[in-house]
Amino acid sequence: MQQVVSLALPFFGLILLGFAAGKIVRAPSEGLVWLNTFILYFALPALFFRLVSRAPFHELAQWSFVLTTTFTTFCVFTLALVVGFWVSRGDLRSASIQAALGSYSNIGYMGPGLTLAALGPAATVPTALIFSFDSILIFTLVPLMMALGRAEQLSLVGMAGEIARRILLHPFIIATAAGVVAAWLEVRPPDAIDTMLEFLANAAAPCALFAMGVTVAQRAVKRTAPELPVYAVIKLMVHPALVLVLLSLVGTFPPVWVYTAVLMAALPPALNVFILAQQYGVYVERASTGILMGTVLSVATLTTVLYLVANGLLPTDLFP
Repeated sequence: MQQVVSLALPFFGLILLGFAAGKIVRAPSEGLVWLNTFILYFALPALFFRLVSRAPFHELAQWSFVLTTTFTTFCVFTLALVVGFWVSRGDLRSASIQAALGSYSNIGYMGPGLTLAALGPAATVPTALIFSFDSILIFTLVPLMMALGRAEQLSLVGMAGEIARRILLHPFIIATAAGVVAAWLEVRPPDAIDTMLEFLANAAAPCALFAMGVTVAQRAVKRTAPELPVYAVIKLMVHPALVLVLLSLVGTFPPVWVYTAVLMAALPPALNVFILAQQYGVYVERASTGILMGTVLSVATLTTVLYLVANGLLPTDLFP
C-alpha cells in the first residue's frame, strides 16, 4: 500500500496544490495562458517524442492492441452518447460532449507520468499508442456529432476539413508522428537538443497537473446534474473493466501492456472535454462540474486500480 500511495500521491498532490492555488491566489485566469502554451506546445510534445522515438519500431505496429483499446473507447463513447441523447432529449450536440465526458481519459496530462512511474519504461509504447489513437478517435467523433447535430445543411468537405485539421495539427499528434519516424530511422537528436527535450519532458507532468488543478478551481460549480455520476461510473469503472475484458478476448498481450491499457482507461475525464464544450458552446458548466467530479472520485478508483496492479492482483488474461 505504501508503494501505491507513493505513486498516486504526487499526481493527486500536484492537482490539489494547483486547486488550492486557484482558490487562494487572486490572479486572473488569463495568467494560465502562457503556462498552458508551454505545456501544450512544448513540454508534452517533447515528452511524447522522446517516448516514441526511443521505442523499438516493431513494437509500434501492434494493431490488434491498438484496435482493441480504441474500439473500447468507442464503445464507452457510444454508451455515454446514448445516455446523453436521452438526458438532453435528442440534442446530439450536447450528447456528444457528455459522451466525451464518459470516454475521453486524461491521457495527455496524467497518462504518461502515471504509467511510466507505475510500470517502468516497458509502458512507453502502449502509452503512446493509446494516446495517439484515442485522441484521433475523439477528435473525429466530436466534430462529426457536432456537425450532424446542426440544424443547417451539412458541408461534408468543411466537416472533413475541420476533423483533419484537429487531428493533423494537434501538437501531441505531430510529436508522436515525428517520434515514429525517428524510431523507424533509428535516429537520435544531437546531445544539446536531446538535453533540451529532456528538460521539457521532465517539466511536462508537474506543470500539466498543477495547471489542471488551477483550471478546475477557477471553473465555478454553478450547475450540477443527476446524469454526471453516471458518466463518472462509465469513465472510471466501465471503461477499465471493458478494456480488460476485450483484451482478454482478443489475444495474449504482455502484462505491462494490459496494465497500461487498464490504467489509461481508469484515468479521470480530460480537461479537453471542457475545451470542446466551450468551443461549441454546449454543456459548458456541466462539463466543468463533471471533470471535477470525475477527478475527485478517481482518487479512490484509480488508487484501487494502482493497488491491484502493483500487487499483481489484477489478472492480465480473464480467459486463459
